[in-house]
Amino acid sequence: MASKQELDDFLAGVERRAFKQAAFAVRDDDAALDIVQDAMLKLTVHYGERPAGELPLVFTRILQNTIHDHFRRQKVRNTWVTLFPALTPNAEDDADPLETLEALSGSETAESASDKVERIQIVGIIEEEIRRLPARQREAFLLRYWEDFDVAETAAAMGCSEGSVKTHCSRATHALARALRARGISL
Repeated sequence: MASKQELDDFLAGVERRAFKQAAFAVRDDDAALDIVQDAMLKLTVHYGERPAGELPLVFTRILQNTIHDHFRRQKVRNTWVTLFPALTPNAEDDADPLETLEALSGSETAESASDKVERIQIVGIIEEEIRRLPARQREAFLLRYWEDFDVAETAAAMGCSEGSVKTHCSRATHALARALRARGISL
């Protein structure tokens, strides 16, 4: 059974990656924050008594289900919003709340301004290209290379075979490499 401290440490360590994964999926930072918060709450309420080793897979599945639930709710909302155009909300500030956090000492502060700008631009291009991937390829890519899951864990989290995970990851990496080369980026 995971202790309260283990659960807190797990949630603190996974929140930024979970946010990025949700943001890539829904393409809306505010919705992504809500999704991550809901997923973390579901984990603590319903699965907080699980062993610490099970938390990553359980949380990933909860996060994926919460993202799918978001799309289901969005579909219903969009139906009603299109029927009543006066109810559509105005666009709000697109500021990323995670970018307002101060950088840890010694991390990015030592690099020059031009290096930092170039790095930020390249990361932005990579994130844009990841967003363009088909949903299953993006999900497999993020779980394997962002969350560092192995093939079996990714297959369990996605609810598919290990072969499908390998296929999705291969197609995603090849598509990303082509897109980045086309934009003049070689990593």
